Amino acid sequence: MNKLVGLYVDNERENARAVAGRIKESFETAGCEIVSVEKAELIITVGGDGTLLRAARVAIDRETPLLGVNTGRLGFLTEFDGGDPRIANLPEFIEKGLIIEERIALQAEYDGKKYFALNDAVIRKGGVSRIVPFGLCLNDEQAAHVPADGICISTPTGSTAYFLSAGGSIISPKVDAFGVVPLLPHTLFSRPLIVPGSSKIAVSCDSESVYANLECDGDIMAEIAPGDTVIVTKHPKVVRFARIAPLQFFGRLEEKMRWGVSIKSESR
Repeated sequence: MNKLVGLYVDNERENARAVAGRIKESFETAGCEIVSVEKAELIITVGGDGTLLRAARVAIDRETPLLGVNTGRLGFLTEFDGGDPRIANLPEFIEKGLIIEERIALQAEYDGKKYFALNDAVIRKGGVSRIVPFGLCLNDEQAAHVPADGICISTPTGSTAYFLSAGGSIISPKVDAFGVVPLLPHTLFSRPLIVPGSSKIAVSCDSESVYANLECDGDIMAEIAPGDTVIVTKHPKVVRFARIAPLQFFGRLEEKMRWGVSIKSESR
């Protein structure tokens, strides 16, 4: 096995450190050296979905594949749960060959800087209680002017995360599209949008006095001045997930989110 493997670990959690130690030991036993994630040809993340999202920021420039091991709560994006005995066989899986699944991502531009997001880009009002008007343009066409707490723009990967909580639709990861949904809109007629992945999405903070924040995958990246605009488009590179078998997306929805399962089901 000649693949250079890096570990990206949620070191704040003891369970993640313990699982990462076992993974490191299995690769050393197989004669493989663990390298830094910057030099890796495969990055194994150990933690929750948030850990994988943070690792994607490191991996995107070189499009290094990510393989996730979940030691968190949900683990929707990861390939293994922390207690899975197959983790000990990771060197063998890599030697046999992994399946690479490509996911589109977002690029948010503001004030001359570009920001990456695998799940979502959110333009949200700052620390005020009142509603703020947000303008939404799609490919330079005015689409909406919504009084709301903000606007969430999601990839298919992120459609099962914050976008879903905000009332958005689940988007299959095979669809080249983005979702757009207002956050807590002050209107009876606001609905989520599904737009082509080629779209240029412009979100403006139309308040004269209230600042907004640009958040990418849950982290604040920039403060948006009143009247300014954020441009969101498809990132020029893809995020690559490494898997030992093809993803059964709808099976994953049922397993992790109880999609299609009755509230009376004994399996809940």
